[in-house]
Amino acid sequence: MADANAAVVLVTASLVLLGLLAGLSLPWALLPVAVVAFIFVLARSLKARDESALQNACVLVLGDLGRSPRMQYHALSLSRHGYNVTLIGFLGTKPHQDVLEDDRIDIVPISELKGIQVGPKIFRYASKVILQALQLLHVLLKMEDQAYILMQNPPGLPGIAVAWLASRLCGAQFVIDWHNYGYSIMALTLGEKHLIVKVAKWYEKFFGRVSDYNLCVTNAMRHDLQKNWNIRATTLYDKPPSIFRETPLKLQHELFYRLASVYPQFRACPENSKQNAELTTFTERNAKTGGVTAVAGRPALLLSSTSWTEDEDFSVLLKALEDYEGFVEEERNLPLLLCVITGKGPLKDHYKKIIDSKDFKHVQICTPWLEAEDYPVLLGSADLGVCLHTSSSGLDLPMKVVDMFGCCLPVCAIDFQCLDELVKHEENGLIFKDSSELSLQLKMLFSDFPNEQGKLSLFRQNLRENGQQRWDENWDHNVLPLLKEHCD
Repeated sequence: MADANAAVVLVTASLVLLGLLAGLSLPWALLPVAVVAFIFVLARSLKARDESALQNACVLVLGDLGRSPRMQYHALSLSRHGYNVTLIGFLGTKPHQDVLEDDRIDIVPISELKGIQVGPKIFRYASKVILQALQLLHVLLKMEDQAYILMQNPPGLPGIAVAWLASRLCGAQFVIDWHNYGYSIMALTLGEKHLIVKVAKWYEKFFGRVSDYNLCVTNAMRHDLQKNWNIRATTLYDKPPSIFRETPLKLQHELFYRLASVYPQFRACPENSKQNAELTTFTERNAKTGGVTAVAGRPALLLSSTSWTEDEDFSVLLKALEDYEGFVEEERNLPLLLCVITGKGPLKDHYKKIIDSKDFKHVQICTPWLEAEDYPVLLGSADLGVCLHTSSSGLDLPMKVVDMFGCCLPVCAIDFQCLDELVKHEENGLIFKDSSELSLQLKMLFSDFPNEQGKLSLFRQNLRENGQQRWDENWDHNVLPLLKEHCD
């Protein structure tokens, strides 16, 4: 059956391409798709639905699964409620161990196809979209029947249309989880008036309106979807799972000691070595008693995470660190600073060259990639987080800040529309507009470090006392009722 479906898909796509090459208008060229879809829908309506499908759910992301934590959390939540989950995406980075070890979650990898690499740019992009569509439709059609297909957007081209078609063919409910608008991300590099951007915007609007349910990450996005596209959505804020928490000193030392074997910034200075002691830049373990203490006069640990994309301008942070370097030269009450920037992405090499060109004496910068299990441990060990996410649409919130707050880590975040849904200025962190403002905030927060009476400690205490909601509770309150509504 799967081979037959694949053959039908291939023939249909070939007819569409031939129609376009023959000069047919787009509606006429897409006629074979409409005919095949009608036949499939009619055939499915005559077929008895397998009752076991009610306990099957597909979670789909056209991206790296290991770098898609929210979709991994969806999969774990569905599994926790008894669903058999098919998790589809690219296998670039290892997913979280909890996902890998869950017997109810089956990971189905898809390839990141590039399409034809010659010819005009728009032709190359179109070939990539067509190949991805064929691959995805083949994977979705050969699955067992599903009760739900839950897809992340963006990226949504061609995934939304393909997932919608597959859901109609297999009788599943199609759910879109709106993280942002894909067209707004494209506009960062192509410009708002580019043809591809205009097509992408129309595409998201059209196919977004045919989904059965919609989730989104902020109230601002929920209002925007309703107002501009007539799409009703449920706000599901990102919330940290229980793995994000303050890290005990013993676990901090174990992580720092492992990192020191690869990254010299975490190694203790040779002149500080002691007998019967295991040292890192930040911690000291007594070899006889096993007790761990913080190193006196240690540097402050500043942490930022990024996907190294256009919507995060790290020159802002680098300029602020230059200013901080000057502050340390002038004043004695400021600590040395280790700035750790985690993550992978297309602009990492660009910024790495700039970082390597810096000649700092009081600031060090490290750009490691961490395993999924080590990332929350490092967050829970840091003194301050920095977020440079500005949002291409101004309607999504940085998940990294959610994770930081889960670890009771105060944050300095660059200002943009709807940030106040997450960061409360002078309560759980500070909001800045440029590098000068950020550098002054670093100077103020790290004055007389570690200062138990300073604002940094106050923000951390506020985060502890707020006791924010965790992912499981949030998901059960907002998503589970939608599933029950469908079952009823």
